Amino acid sequence: MNKAFTKESDYDDLGEPVAEPKDVLPPGTPNYVTPEGARRVREELRRLIEVEKPQLESQTGRTGEPAGARDKEAQAAARRRLREVNALIPFLENHVGRFQVVDPAGQSTDKVRFGARVTVMDEEGNERTYLICGVDEAEPAIGRVSWISPIAKTLIGHEVGDEVVLRLPKGEQTLEIVDIEY
Repeated sequence: MNKAFTKESDYDDLGEPVAEPKDVLPPGTPNYVTPEGARRVREELRRLIEVEKPQLESQTGRTGEPAGARDKEAQAAARRRLREVNALIPFLENHVGRFQVVDPAGQSTDKVRFGARVTVMDEEGNERTYLICGVDEAEPAIGRVSWISPIAKTLIGHEVGDEVVLRLPKGEQTLEIVDIEY
């Protein structure tokens, strides 16, 4: 595509497009979130609006002050981050507006449900613990998995002692549920 037919705001100073946040929830799907997750996302949104965006605007000279002799690379990086923040704010506002807060404390502890902290043991005897949470609070690297993830879908509805088969691209893995906490 000819650059003449693109908006300048769609690209950073190096001509690279700025990544838009992607919604992983299919249209019409509830946006479940734990009370703690809702608090964290709302706090992140507040920080972006009240702290980061104004700081970036001042670094890019967009608040009316002259840019002066600022370092061009730092200014370009600030402009790129400002475009990312400007895309992220409405994305998060939309998600916050669709939150359906589910308090894990009100869940029955007999089965795995949203908000459960589930400990599983694999065939080699290794244990891992997963917290089943909302898409906006998921951090798989630390065991917080979205309720729409393959591991969560495999575990939901099962009890302590049940064996489940997790199907992944690299193959199947049998897991035993050894503990459920809320």
